[in-house]
Amino acid sequence: MSDPLHLFDAFGVELEYMIVDAQSLDVRPIADLLLKEAAGEILSEIELGEIAWSNELALHVIELKTNGPAPSLDPLTDYFQQHVKQANDFLATFGARLLPTAMHPWMDPHAVQLWPHDYNPIYEAYNRIFDCRGHGWANLQSVHLNLPFAGDEEFGRLHAAIRLIMPLLPALAASSPICDGKPSGFLDTRMEVYRTNSQRIPSLTAAVVPEPIFTEGDYQREIFAKMYADIEPHDPEGMLQFPFLNARGAIARFDRGAIEIRVLDIQECPAADLAILQAIVATLKALVSEKWSPLAEQQLVATMPLSQLFLETIRTSDATPIEDGVLLRQFGWNDRHRPTAKELWRHILAELNMTPAKESPLDVILSEGPLARRILHRVGHDLTQLKSIYGELAECLSSGTMFRA
Repeated sequence: MSDPLHLFDAFGVELEYMIVDAQSLDVRPIADLLLKEAAGEILSEIELGEIAWSNELALHVIELKTNGPAPSLDPLTDYFQQHVKQANDFLATFGARLLPTAMHPWMDPHAVQLWPHDYNPIYEAYNRIFDCRGHGWANLQSVHLNLPFAGDEEFGRLHAAIRLIMPLLPALAASSPICDGKPSGFLDTRMEVYRTNSQRIPSLTAAVVPEPIFTEGDYQREIFAKMYADIEPHDPEGMLQFPFLNARGAIARFDRGAIEIRVLDIQECPAADLAILQAIVATLKALVSEKWSPLAEQQLVATMPLSQLFLETIRTSDATPIEDGVLLRQFGWNDRHRPTAKELWRHILAELNMTPAKESPLDVILSEGPLARRILHRVGHDLTQLKSIYGELAECLSSGTMFRA
């Protein structure tokens, strides 16, 4: 067996994209055909050098991910961009292409087609219990960041830090302001529909922000045991009795020695996603090293204020006022003035000597707003522009460029 990875030794990154018609931009459920084109047969996952491709629950979604733990985030922008081009080249033969952002702006989720091949029994179990014909299952594309830990001490530090940063993430990453053909009232609509998609069994998602649990034993008892007991009457075959059943915004994978952060909307191009991930990792490193506050204080921060703030940031993103002095102290904010989420991020990056260069992806996000705000700015009151705006977003993905307000 290889030695376990320790904190920040490596990174697992997963990017999900929609497959759409190249002309109409309507969803095209052909992920299996894309994988067959790349592999010569229908497989649920194919390894293509540094990046692997795999299916997701919905047949119109493809996931590009690091092929195993990557030792650095730095080269991933170029790797992912090359694979976006490769996927688009294959899809062109079907008159299709990849579309970014976390939600398709006008798809009808009732028309969703589930992946029909291997793993289908798991997807069908989800469909039977939760009914996947809703935006919260059928129409959400995210970025997952996997971070390793070895043992309880590292898990406790990392889990504490992730809980603190989670309510701030939609301020950078919100990219889903349009749903059912119109603005939804949320900049991060994906997280609004995600947080309610398992409400039939509330213990799966809980408050999205995970509970203050800092050892594997406590996690097994307080989260997994309750979850498995609650699903059992609906899942007598035990099809879903696995860690992936956990639908919190960050989930512990003790089988892999990693925590997976799942609350990030996908951006317009990999450069934007990786810029956000670099900021997150640097901030988590600072928290874990107790730069601003001791671990004992971090672990005392209660779930409900964090969850309440998260509900506000999925609505108003970067403009959300942050009033919680206890949380602000965890990031070294000692000013009596209460910042917006954007001001807090600028403060954090300055503290970490990471003030973004002019016109860099992070500078665009902090200057012009998250992608959701830029989309709304361009839409204005004219919803007839949706198709041309999302066509431009597809071009941004193809060319690896930022979408500007």
